[in-house]
Amino acid sequence: DNETQIVEDNHNYYISRIYGPGEARAKDLWVNITEGNRTQVHGILSNTHRQAARVTLSFDFPFYGLHVRHVTIATGGFIFMGDVIHQMLTATQYVAPLMANFNPSYSRNSTVKYFDNGTVFVVQWDRVYLKGKEDRGHFIFQAALHIDGRIVFGYKEIPMSVLEISSTQHPVKAGLSDAFMVGNSSPDTPGHQRR
Repeated sequence: DNETQIVEDNHNYYISRIYGPGEARAKDLWVNITEGNRTQVHGILSNTHRQAARVTLSFDFPFYGLHVRHVTIATGGFIFMGDVIHQMLTATQYVAPLMANFNPSYSRNSTVKYFDNGTVFVVQWDRVYLKGKEDRGHFIFQAALHIDGRIVFGYKEIPMSVLEISSTQHPVKAGLSDAFMVGNSSPDTPGHQRR
C-alpha cells in the first residue's frame, strides 16, 4: 500500500528509517547516477548471472566501526563488505538493498552500474530480472554508501512482493550484516592464523 510509514529502529552503529513510496524524502534520497562521467556500467556484472566484482572506493567508508575501502558488488543485489572473498558471500558482511537471484544476463537492457563522486558511492541494479521469474518484470534499486557512514537503500521499480521471491536458489534478504575475523596464533600449530 502507498501509505507512508516511518519506522525508526536504533542500533549501536545505525539508525533505521523507512519512508513510504509517497514520502517526499524517499524521492530526495534516490541518487540519479545516469548523469555525469563518474558512472560506470560494469560490463561483466551486467552480462552474467551469479558473479561478483571487487571495486575500490575513493574514500574510507565506516562500516560497523571499521574503515572499508574495497567492496565487492554482486549481481545478486548486494555489496559484500569483507576483505576475504569466499563462496558464502550472502551469509555475512553485506549491504543488501534486495538480495535475490537476479540475472542481468537475461536482457541487454539490464545493467549493474556504480558511481563514486568522493562523498557517496552508489551501486544501482538497473532493469534486472529474477532468474526464473522474468515474466514478472524488471527491478530497479540502489544502495548508496555515504562518506559519513549513512547507508541509503532506494527502490524505483519492484514489480512483485518481496515475499513472493523464492529463496530456493539464492537467499532473499534486505538489510545489513557484519562479521569479524581475528587473527590469533593457534597453540596447536605454531604460526597458524585462525579466523
